[in-house]
Amino acid sequence: MAKTKQCTLNQTASEAMASWRQQVSQGAVEPFEAAQQIVRRLGAHFSEEGDCHLGFWAPELSHLSESPAQVYLEIFTPLEEVEFRAGQQNVSARLERVPVLLDGEFCWAVVGGMIAGQRERCGSFYWLKYQDEHGLWQTLRDPLAYSLPFGASSPAEAYDMAQLHSQRTDLSYFAQLTGKAGKDGIITQTGPVNILQLHPGTSTAQGTLEGLTEHYQKLAQKITQKEPLTPAESAYLGYDAVQLMPVEPTIEFEAGLAFWQCDSTEPGQCQIKLKAPDMTNWGYDVMTLGSPSVAATVLGSKRPDELVDLIATLHTFPGQPIRVIFDIVYGHTDNQAPQYLSQVYFSGDNMYGKNLNYRHPLVRAILLEMQRRKSNYGVDGVRVDGAQDFKIWDPITEQLYHDDDYLKCMSDLPVEVGSNIFRPWMIFEDGRPWPRDDWELSSTYREVTRQQPDIVQWGPLTFAHNTPYLFTFWLSKWWRVREIAEVGSHWITGCANHDTLRRGTQVDPKEPINTYLGATLPKIFRRAYNNPASHLLDYAMLPGIPMEFINANVEAPWSFMRNIDDRYGVKVMAEEAWFTHWAIRSQDYQQPDHFKRIKQRGFTELSELRDFLHKLMAFVDITAYDLKAITQLIQALPTSADKKLDSTAALKSLARDWMDDVHDYCNVCHWLDDLDAEQSQYFSRLRDFRRARPSLRNNLNLEQGDYFDYLHPSEGAVIYVGLRQLRDSNEQLLFIANMAGAPREVTPQNLPIPNLAQSGWQVALNTPGLTHVDFSGPLYISDSEGVLFSRTLVG
Repeated sequence: MAKTKQCTLNQTASEAMASWRQQVSQGAVEPFEAAQQIVRRLGAHFSEEGDCHLGFWAPELSHLSESPAQVYLEIFTPLEEVEFRAGQQNVSARLERVPVLLDGEFCWAVVGGMIAGQRERCGSFYWLKYQDEHGLWQTLRDPLAYSLPFGASSPAEAYDMAQLHSQRTDLSYFAQLTGKAGKDGIITQTGPVNILQLHPGTSTAQGTLEGLTEHYQKLAQKITQKEPLTPAESAYLGYDAVQLMPVEPTIEFEAGLAFWQCDSTEPGQCQIKLKAPDMTNWGYDVMTLGSPSVAATVLGSKRPDELVDLIATLHTFPGQPIRVIFDIVYGHTDNQAPQYLSQVYFSGDNMYGKNLNYRHPLVRAILLEMQRRKSNYGVDGVRVDGAQDFKIWDPITEQLYHDDDYLKCMSDLPVEVGSNIFRPWMIFEDGRPWPRDDWELSSTYREVTRQQPDIVQWGPLTFAHNTPYLFTFWLSKWWRVREIAEVGSHWITGCANHDTLRRGTQVDPKEPINTYLGATLPKIFRRAYNNPASHLLDYAMLPGIPMEFINANVEAPWSFMRNIDDRYGVKVMAEEAWFTHWAIRSQDYQQPDHFKRIKQRGFTELSELRDFLHKLMAFVDITAYDLKAITQLIQALPTSADKKLDSTAALKSLARDWMDDVHDYCNVCHWLDDLDAEQSQYFSRLRDFRRARPSLRNNLNLEQGDYFDYLHPSEGAVIYVGLRQLRDSNEQLLFIANMAGAPREVTPQNLPIPNLAQSGWQVALNTPGLTHVDFSGPLYISDSEGVLFSRTLVG
């Protein structure tokens, strides 16, 4: 490793930063206007000369203005190579203290000698140390850090973002972007035809962005060489865009398992014990700190370049570029966040943890700056998780209000890649008034689109609670399906996503299950969310933008995953008792690679595990989640001694093993060999059909000849029928599908559709297994079967 220089403060340059900040604050009309400019310089940025410009907003430091010696940068520069792929290592480093320039609630430092991190080089690590009013030394982390290879609670790595972007291979893609130009001349990207949702931790065997990149590169090579694709490979293709579930740093182990341990607090040479972060998480348990960085757990190399590599691979995909959508979480933050961020960031509790303080000008600006920096990786679209949770408290009226102005600010943020500036396409998950008791009835799913006509929202069959394996689902939800037909052009459609699958496995099977879907609960569940008829409905009849989830597509299980929860981990495990019925078959459980940790604890049979989890669920309920009482009840069970569950610590350890086993079990790599080739080809044809007909996104025109209804009386089956006119392809489409229930005979030409043409119809698509399809003859349509006819319009 090359010899490193000592770090030194450039006093003059630091004073210039403080002077600039003061001028901005004094010249701004509103505090938020000033904050928006100031936050651009917070964090760590390298100049062309190689100095590192660092800025912190720290209200905690305002009392130190007269005592600058009580605050300094602590900088760690490795003196030997850091092996980022190692599980654990010891590294020699130089620990230095560098003074900072105090500027009210801000501090600035222009530092020479810091190493800029790059793909093949470890940079210097930094955080701020200060002495509080009680004389205790505290640590202030950089909330706008670009690189956190050892987790959000460890020091940030100073990273060369300019160098990262200079090496990307998709710059020509951005130069050719088109879209609707705003008043400022900046274009906003148009939405995709369809979307594939991916969880980076379970979408490939590697469980990393690097693994996803390699997978798409192999697919690109096969397409270029015109090699046939397997059903497993086809499941990733045919989409205009992929939506990555959150890749922000997630919460860490509550029991205090540190990934960064330094043997000294004094300047000089030190030894740092490094451990690769090994949290498992579904992505939505964030603590906001370090949101511009990429979670270390989804980076095989622990370098942020992996995210750019994936984006560039998708943007340069042969045939047609695949766009990239980020899923961001700023509507709430976890209860861990106050350990690392100033209290001014928060404004009370909510059902997920903490509300963020959007009313504070600097907090508001920092959160938007986090989004901007993350989007600058080169994103095409942004999905905002839980947009209904962006609320502000009005002390005058003593009421909470939705902060729709903030949502508009999110939409207005431009992305900068090289010399290209554009705005990404926006998706808002907004089910207000959720979680109010009447939310299912009262949610319009159009509150944001009414104010921002160019964005889209998650639709009513996509938001949270949907169970298409129940007999009454497609009939009881008819009013919502009809709404999609009439006003769904700006909705994301489809029943399968990270929320619906997770909640679906928590339903008691005593509910009226649609047994026509399959002979076992796992078969019923998988077919319900990867259903030929519902996909035909989404892709060939309804407006909007269909979204699919890779785990549903390949019929892999999915669940809530979070192995760090010391306080509620046992409760979460208990709540997954029904998962063992919906998602695990006996033959799956017996596979050597599945549930290895749980089996080592004595649960060698699935039936035994199910029995234990149901008892645990009951104990959680009757004790109001008193872990000591639960432990005593478990010890009274006949088999408790075999499992060594004799303490709360043992229960917590079991909960972590459960989460780690479930995370491994849900990886799609275990399920790819079981895909049906005929069904895979059918789904590929569906996606191609939609992409060739962009006008299918538009609402049905029910007053001008379009038609959509279900057959009355139902006679034991829910048969949806529809008719659409497509002017762009000069054709008419006739849709018939058995959404749920017993087989039923239907004659297309006799359908009760006004002015239905009696000739010219050809089969465009039909689900696998549906045979002898003819417009004039009777069709015998079973559950999950359907057909789409087409005819050329005359005149």
